[in-house]
Amino acid sequence: MNVVVIGGAGFIGSHLVDRLLAEEHTVDVIDNLSGGSLANLAAARASGGALRIHHLDAGSSEAESSIGIRRPDVIFQLALLPRHTEDPVAQGDAFLSALATLEAARRHGVPKVVVALPASAIYGYPTSKALPVKDSEPSQLEPRGVRGVVATAIIDLLVSYRDLHAIEFTALALGSVYGPRQRPTGGVVAAFVDAAVNSKAPVMHGDGRQTRDFVFIDDVVDALVRSASRGSGLVINIGTGEQTSIADLWSRIAGIVEGADAAEPVHGPARLHDVQRFAVAPVRARIHLGWSPWTGVDEGLARLIG
Repeated sequence: MNVVVIGGAGFIGSHLVDRLLAEEHTVDVIDNLSGGSLANLAAARASGGALRIHHLDAGSSEAESSIGIRRPDVIFQLALLPRHTEDPVAQGDAFLSALATLEAARRHGVPKVVVALPASAIYGYPTSKALPVKDSEPSQLEPRGVRGVVATAIIDLLVSYRDLHAIEFTALALGSVYGPRQRPTGGVVAAFVDAAVNSKAPVMHGDGRQTRDFVFIDDVVDALVRSASRGSGLVINIGTGEQTSIADLWSRIAGIVEGADAAEPVHGPARLHDVQRFAVAPVRARIHLGWSPWTGVDEGLARLIG
């Protein structure tokens, strides 16, 4: 299978590249390195697999030309709505990037596009009774903030290109992904691990009772690979369905890293648009992808830190 991974030098993308090369697929990475790093692809580059890396913006004409030359079987678009920026204009650019990807697919006969989006953005503020949030039809999403509006607009765009141009899509609504190669600014798990191993006090935004659905990177990559040939036309939740509080997360990490339990968390103000409680039910993932999460939080943290 010929594959293009946009954002392939990032946290999630580089792990996907490793998996695709291990399965002997041909992989082209398109990444402008604004949030990723070539260091993330060191193992992939040393593997001897069929890998090409293009230092390009996803929306550039050069990126489209690369897609036209390779004519991949599937494009994975993983560079939408990165966590490293809170700039609304930069978040709005994600829509244009998605549009450029779909236009490249239309012009060059790419049959499928798989995108990954933050579930917390597209589902808004669920009530406690609604947790874990079940997969929703695109028309039933409730966006939260600029990121949410852009995320749902991207899903509408995917639906439109499927209806008008027969380009299949699968949109994965991801829980809080964590694992190796994640920058401390990329998520609370990475930030807490960085604090623990460097004997720093962790910073908690809010009272620490907020909950998240933490899903390990290997599980997410497995869902992405399955989405290349399954789950077309659907928004599919990828998470565990379990809630873990931020305070409990720190306690678990501090219990693994020697001496970290002596550090008292520093509480800062809650972030704008922060969700108090969140988890997603991977119902469609089980039915349409044959996927279930197999890595619990304790095991995932042990693998990350160990």
